[in-house]
Amino acid sequence: MSQKRELEKLTGLDNLFGDEEEQLLSETTLPISAIILPPSQPRRYFDPKKLQSLADSIKQEGLLEPILVRPVGELNTTVLKSGVIPTQLAYELIAGERRIEASKLAEKTDIRVHIINCDEKTARKLRLIENLQREDLNAFEETIGILDFISSELEVESNTAVSLLYQMNNETKGNSNHNVMVSEEALVIQTIFLQIGKISWESFVSNRLPLLKLPQDIQITLEKGQIEYTKAQVIARVKDNEKRQNILKKAIKENLSLSAIKELVGDILQIQSENKPQSPQQQNKERASKIYKSLLKSKIWDDEKKVKKVNRLFDQIEALLEEKKEDAS
Repeated sequence: MSQKRELEKLTGLDNLFGDEEEQLLSETTLPISAIILPPSQPRRYFDPKKLQSLADSIKQEGLLEPILVRPVGELNTTVLKSGVIPTQLAYELIAGERRIEASKLAEKTDIRVHIINCDEKTARKLRLIENLQREDLNAFEETIGILDFISSELEVESNTAVSLLYQMNNETKGNSNHNVMVSEEALVIQTIFLQIGKISWESFVSNRLPLLKLPQDIQITLEKGQIEYTKAQVIARVKDNEKRQNILKKAIKENLSLSAIKELVGDILQIQSENKPQSPQQQNKERASKIYKSLLKSKIWDDEKKVKKVNRLFDQIEALLEEKKEDAS
């Protein structure tokens, strides 16, 4: 089996490497203290209960799946193959931060690793894809991970990647004539989503990118996996910080359904709408509507003198409306 196929088997990343031949050097055991985290690590939050469960499993059964690391600095392959690891050599984590943290909880000092020799760009790609393949990744983490992956592949900033995705979406809806869909960048993005296989790029734009515009307190809750993103989007409609946080806490504590959350949010929005100060224009429109409804129900139509007065008022209103038409023309 080739080194590339062996690496795909180890990390579950079939068909996602392209033509690179990374050098898989060894499976061995390293001190956890020798492993450093990269400056940009895709995984952001670990559920404490799930982490403790993994730690308990490691205590009883050991680590079933080695983590993936790469050497930082020059590697003495002769010494490595003999089974002796130079103490001065550090290793950068590519995949397996959760397993490292659980091993620390299990009071382990060493950890099983697969060592791969690759450059920083390849390491970042492997790191992003490995995280996206994990089943316990929540919607917000997955959104950030996919966006980071797109940015890395296109070598652009995240905001540029977001802008490109929105341009693609506008073009498919007929709202743009930039022909961005035939660009090299758009083709790369479409290929990425086909390879990941979790979500289409169209659905990502419609349902996931809006998560990045949610209030900070909502984003933190999503990152921790405490609430589904569909519920979070409804709660985010409440602009008052205190009221929004109260609903958020209640929704998490009582595990409220989406319909129950919509009802709570709807009540708050209705009260806010009723208490919101009206502009003079809104007040006048409501007054006109109220007078019109009262006129229809009134008994003054049986009084000839009052009807004449009402008709004179109608004539004045019609004259004002005609003046408006002439001014507009």
